[in-house]
Amino acid sequence: METNLKGKTVLVTGAAKGIGRATALAFAKEGCRVAAVDIDREDLESLASEIGSAGGEAAIGLGDLSTADGVINSIAQALKGFGSRVDILVNNVGSGYVRTFDQLSDEDWDKTMQLNFMSYVRSVRAILPGMRERGSGVIVNNASDLARQPEPVPNDYSVSKAAVLAFTKGLARSEGPKIRVNAVAPGPVWTPFWSKPGGFADTFAQFHKMPPKEAVEYELSLRQLPMRRLGTPEEVANVIVFLSSDLASFVTSAVWGVDGGSIRSIA
Repeated sequence: METNLKGKTVLVTGAAKGIGRATALAFAKEGCRVAAVDIDREDLESLASEIGSAGGEAAIGLGDLSTADGVINSIAQALKGFGSRVDILVNNVGSGYVRTFDQLSDEDWDKTMQLNFMSYVRSVRAILPGMRERGSGVIVNNASDLARQPEPVPNDYSVSKAAVLAFTKGLARSEGPKIRVNAVAPGPVWTPFWSKPGGFADTFAQFHKMPPKEAVEYELSLRQLPMRRLGTPEEVANVIVFLSSDLASFVTSAVWGVDGGSIRSIA
């Protein structure tokens, strides 16, 4: 089946690593021009080089996406060589740490919401007017299975991702029928989000008081995933590409779980 994505311009936030990087590469393989933004210059440059070596087009924008200026400036940088048109926006940037409710300060809550939620609001605010003017566009927001089925920790992360789902649903209703807005809700996916120093694996190790790999396996056993493994960034990227394509032309306001079966409810 044809995605009909060739020639479209895609903006991906948090594109340097993990799901964002896999998503940028997947769109490039479909013949899209990729505008990639992140705070990590080295990995952004290697992403652009990889896309260019494969015959694709990529441009990068550097900025702290937890701030309003960082979002605006990085998007402007990335689109400088492509023009202002963005056909597809993928809001992907995010971070989280395993902390109990009692460990979370007001500052911690604010930092989580600024990066995981407000960056999405600000990116949409920057791109939506152009989509409205053209009468077409697709927005895909990366949420989490924890938005729909929260665990005791990390509570701030779960709340920020639940906000993403509410934002997705409201935006889909306000911007239809011309602009489609959907969300993916990944479960545990082995990315630097987990494996980096101080990432989920390390913090779960501290929380469960066992080595990182054992701690992750123990956490997955608690969640009782039918697939019994971590997902891969590419498995999430494939769904994002599908939702952005003409193959999903009647799909909007949807939340697509890519979670190994972690969600137990039927709703």
